[in-house]
Amino acid sequence: MPRYNNYIIVIFDSCRYDSFLRASPKVMTRLGQVEQRWSYASWTAPSHYNLLMGLLPHSSPRGVYASEYYKRDFLKYNERFGSADFAFKSLVPRMYLPSFLKDKLGYETHAKVSLPVLNPKTILNTSFDSFKLMEKHNDMRAMVREMTFSEEKPSFYLLNVGETHYPYALPDEPPETWPKVSGVHGVFKHLDEEIVGGQLVERQEAFFDDEKLRMLRDRQIEAVRYLDRVVEELFDRVPANTYITITADHGELFGEDGFFGHGPIQHEKVYEVPFLEGKLR
Repeated sequence: MPRYNNYIIVIFDSCRYDSFLRASPKVMTRLGQVEQRWSYASWTAPSHYNLLMGLLPHSSPRGVYASEYYKRDFLKYNERFGSADFAFKSLVPRMYLPSFLKDKLGYETHAKVSLPVLNPKTILNTSFDSFKLMEKHNDMRAMVREMTFSEEKPSFYLLNVGETHYPYALPDEPPETWPKVSGVHGVFKHLDEEIVGGQLVERQEAFFDDEKLRMLRDRQIEAVRYLDRVVEELFDRVPANTYITITADHGELFGEDGFFGHGPIQHEKVYEVPFLEGKLR
């Protein structure tokens, strides 16, 4: 059996492209130049499904047929895997990257996720040897310390990292100090509380002031700076024949044009994400 690269996709949940640039990470850029790309979706779950179909965030070239772009983009997987014959049709019929890697190339497949909407009972947990929802939503370092690599098989890892997701909290910050935004905390837990007699109860609340929005964005930037140090630990842990992609599932709005957050929002900043990748040498 050919010896393929280990392949790791690191997804900084909700991380904006410009937040990433403002953080000026030094370690991560050892992989290559930071690109401005766009996600195929604006919310965590559908975006991860796209990612696991092989649809990494895209550039936006003019004067190119979409079919030609897909062809070139999927050929890039030959470099990521260290193979020579991967094309979009390789994913047929399941159209799912973990299935292809496990069943056709003999990879061990693993996922470590931070957000509950990606938990192991979701359909995302298909063709994974292990799929774990971490105990804390904001502790990439715990993921890195659990990673192992077989000497017999190449490994694929999907890491969904929560430090860059609201409330942009680092693992050593006590939860009582995290910023609280009404309507964001516990969205599933409290959703039904807004329904009375089958009717939605509308709540009129003031939007955030500019100072709070700047504070929230600064927290995301600081989270990227922190994660740069954690990625250094990742680089130290992985074998030499490892290819790593670092990106985000979607961006975030911090008050631009009256929007906050992501999901049911049509705005370029919710699709704009950082993207860099390369093989460690």
